[in-house]
Amino acid sequence: MSVLQAYCWPGFSNPSYHCFEPKEVRVSTTTDPATLRDELDRPFSLSPDQIQFFRTNGYIKLKQVLSPELLEYYGTEITNQVIQLNTLKKPMSQRNTYERAFLQITNLWTKSSIVREFVFSKRLARVATELMGTRGVRLYHDQALYKEASGGITPWHADQYYWPLSNANTCTVWVPLQQTPREMGPLAFAVGSQHFTFGRDLVISDESEEKLQAALKQQNFPHEESPFDLGEVSYHYGWTYHHAGPNTSGTARRVMTVIYMDSDMRLVAPQNNAQENDRKAWMPDTPVGDIIDAPLTPILWHE
Repeated sequence: MSVLQAYCWPGFSNPSYHCFEPKEVRVSTTTDPATLRDELDRPFSLSPDQIQFFRTNGYIKLKQVLSPELLEYYGTEITNQVIQLNTLKKPMSQRNTYERAFLQITNLWTKSSIVREFVFSKRLARVATELMGTRGVRLYHDQALYKEASGGITPWHADQYYWPLSNANTCTVWVPLQQTPREMGPLAFAVGSQHFTFGRDLVISDESEEKLQAALKQQNFPHEESPFDLGEVSYHYGWTYHHAGPNTSGTARRVMTVIYMDSDMRLVAPQNNAQENDRKAWMPDTPVGDIIDAPLTPILWHE
């Protein structure tokens, strides 16, 4: 069956900037949640060529990793949590570049047992482990990244600027909850840029967009900006430069991400305020130099 559904932010009266456009949404009446949980834990087969592609290029896109039924079931709960937890309650015209890029909600797994099932997926975590060649991976944190209709660009940046971590074995799985054409602003990568050190001190901003766009172009890094099919996901290293275009589709771009780190990752002394904030948030009791074995950083997959 299907229903006409709209997602709106509570507390506003002007739908021009706070409502997800009404759309026809399939509601499964037959899929057993136990079947979906089993899918989340079944191995996904990677070829040696795919693993080498990731390590060479700093990212990979993988098709048919998750079924439409699974994305519908977990996506509905993720969206409900984004609506409930969103605190950015102002129109697009009053936001800065970062705020226009997306609504960002972190650690949804601690708020919903259903989202926890998704974030703790052995299938997704095992892929991260095999791509990076580690013994296992820990959760760093999850993030819902919802680019609203008329949302702006996501400036060029590298994620690991924000993380006080001892090595480069980190990656993010980027999971669109719908088919994501170019006009929605899919994630795009500077291919092979994970070893490029210029700009690693830049926070996501107009400055990072301007300086990195010029530097990456000067260095002739290829640009991968293809759309995402339903069920397709991407993985990218923490130091791989990436960005996204604006959302001109008229419909919110709904994305869930999980950030993984080497299961043997150690905490280093924070190098900037963002890293200090992350230390306080994720591993406040971990001494510098120790493995980050904290309540919020459990192992999700290990050999």
